[in-house]
This record gives sequence, C-alpha cells and structure tokens, in this order.
Amino acid sequence: MTIKRELTALQKKITAIGQKMEKVLSEIENAQARVAKPSKPKAVKAKAVKASTKKAPAKKTAKKVTDTDKLLNIISRSKKGVDAAILMKKTGFNRKKVTNILQRTFKQGKVQRADKGIYVKAKKD
Repeated sequence: MTIKRELTALQKKITAIGQKMEKVLSEIENAQARVAKPSKPKAVKAKAVKASTKKAPAKKTAKKVTDTDKLLNIISRSKKGVDAAILMKKTGFNRKKVTNILQRTFKQGKVQRADKGIYVKAKKD
C-alpha cells in the first residue's frame, strides 16, 4: 500500500511539472512572437535649432615633439657638431633612423655638414 501511495504522489508531481513546462513554453513562444513583430518607427518632431552668435573657445593642442625635432634639438645644442653615433646614444634610435633623418634635414637645409659625418645646425643667411 505504501508503494501505491508513493507512486500516485509521484504521478501527481510529474503531471504538475508537465503543466508548468507547458506554461513556460507557451510564455516563451509569446515572447518570441512579440520580438519578431517589426515595430513601426515613431514619428520624430523636428526641433528648432537656435542660432548661436557665441563661438566655442579654441582648444589648445599640445605640440607633439617629433623624432626629427629631437635630433635637431641635440644638434643645435652642440657647438662643435654631432655625429650619428652620439645621436643614436642620446636618442636610442637605430642607425638607419638617425641617418634617414639626417639626410632629410640636410636636404631641407636645416643642418649642415661641418666635417665628414659631423652635423651642425644650419646658419641662417
């Protein structure tokens, strides 16, 4: 008799769980149906834009120091001139970068060659 009661109680619990599952499934289907419907876009009213006579304050931008500026600064501080090895040591740049910057600034007239491999700041005429 106790087994029969336990089985009937278990059967009631299983049917209750089945009903709860059906209810949850139907809620999920309803939620999916609501999401799947495309909603109509709402009409947006145009707002009047006021013309402002005040200008926005100018933003101050920090001047970025370029690698060329770093080399030129070192060269300009030297009275006797600087060679590529010293520039590499002071800046940490590799030889190719230093020589490329020196060639470019030489062509632009910003530096002059004082001697073979020695660069000084160009004199202004």
